[in-house]
Order: sequence, then C-alpha cells, then structure tokens
Amino acid sequence: MKCVLALALAGMCVAREATAADAIHIAMAARSVRQGEVVLFTASALEPLDALRVRAFDRGVATFRLDGHTWQSLLGIDLDTKPGSYTVSFEGVSSGQSVAVSKTIVIKPRASATRRLTVDDAFVNPAAPVLTRITDEAAELARLWTQSAPSRLWSDSFVRPVPGQANSAFGTRSLFNGERRQPHGGADFLSPAGTPVRAPNSGRVVLARDLYFTGNTVVIDHGLGVFSLLAHLSVIDVHEGDTVNRGDTIGAVGATGRVTGPHLHWAVRVNDARVDPLAVLAILGPPPNP
Repeated sequence: MKCVLALALAGMCVAREATAADAIHIAMAARSVRQGEVVLFTASALEPLDALRVRAFDRGVATFRLDGHTWQSLLGIDLDTKPGSYTVSFEGVSSGQSVAVSKTIVIKPRASATRRLTVDDAFVNPAAPVLTRITDEAAELARLWTQSAPSRLWSDSFVRPVPGQANSAFGTRSLFNGERRQPHGGADFLSPAGTPVRAPNSGRVVLARDLYFTGNTVVIDHGLGVFSLLAHLSVIDVHEGDTVNRGDTIGAVGATGRVTGPHLHWAVRVNDARVDPLAVLAILGPPPNP
C-alpha cells in the first residue's frame, strides 16, 4: 500500500506522495442527514483492502466488503443525537499498512409533529405488578441490540413488510390519553387485520413472542447491528432461532399490545440507533422504476 500512497506509475512509485484521499475515496448516500436517518458510506481503494475500520459518535461502526477494493458501512443517527458537526473516521488496512481519512457530517434537527391517541389506561399507567414485566422486556431488547451477528445477513435490498404507505411518521411526539410518552420509534402501516407480514430482509429471528407494549412481536437480526422489529401481530409464524429470507411470512397484521386498531409497526435499529425504516428503504430499498 505504501507504493500506492505514492501513486504507482508504470510499475514505479513517483516522487510525489499521495494524500490519503488518493488512496481511499469515501462517498456517502443519505436521504438527509438529520436525527433518525441512516448514512451509507462507500470506501473505494486503489489497492485491495484487508479491512476497513470506521468510527463515529465515539464508537466503532460495522463494515462489510463488496469486493477487494470496495467496502461499505451503514451509520445510524439516533433520534436523540444532538444536532451539530461530527467526524466519521475511516482506516483502511492493506498488507499491514494503513491509511486514515475522515469526513465531517452535519446533523440537522428533525421536525416532529404531535399525535394524540386514546388507549386502554393500563397501557399508559400500568399497575405495579406489570412494571416488572415492562422493565424486564426493555432490558431484554436493550441486550439484543448489542448482540448482532458479526457478519452481514441481509442481501440485496430491503422491502416493505406489508403493501401500502406508512401512515404514522417516525419521531412523532406521542400523547397517550393526554400524557406524553416516548416519541414514535418506527413507521406504522394501516393494513387490514390478517394481512401477511413479510421479512423486510434476510436474517435470524432473535425474538418471537408477546411483549406488553408491542403485543405479538418478531425481531429479526439482519447482522452487523441492523435489526427489524415488527409489532402488534395477530399471529406469529416463526420461532426464535429461525433463519428467514427476504419476503418470508413471519406473521399477520393484528391489534395486540398498545394500539388503537389493526396496523403493523415496523421499527429498525442500526448500530443501536433508532432510525426511520423509510430512510432504510430510501438508501437500501429497491431501485426506483425507470
């Protein structure tokens, strides 16, 4: 890689030392750079890379190889990330040599509306015996987000788990029975009860059971810190430990848990960041029709 950093010419290294940007070019794709979005970085190297290390928000970000010269990394920007400028660092390694480059991203705030919902009061002010269950389930999910497969399990593009458009925006501030609760951490699809719910992409089922707030719930680990959570199902058609392919039926639309009617709630985590599933579809979804 040292010769490459000096720019190879006719089999010889020329005198001028190349910059790191000459050795590794970083391109980025995003629907927008704001809270709750995802950014796809593509690193293209002059020489084959043995590894690419990426850091953002003071932690490592998973990477995956497309070919010897091209690697990618998917960065999730959590809903609560403070707006401002952040540095994303990249270190390419080839034959024991390394080169580092960085990019600055400027995260903008997400404008959010407020939704007012009326539900059973047991889902707003749960009785004391239920609080232990809620706490345990939240802790279990928090553990899952840190235990993703170390390799990429998804393939090709992500797809909508049900037909139709989302009818409830990610990040919307929620008032349940007049009381403020956590902002909406997914996208809701107003689908008829019984509509088959498909896996948005390939992966391993790491949770498949009833949870207090999300009802019948399936969580799919797509690998490298990417997870799908599909909630409020009427039935669950998979088991924990199952491997699913994109488009496989994992259950059916229902109205279990804290709901006002039948719909599908689809939430996505990317390196433990809550991100808009529609942002994932925009960056990693099917190409637009010509």
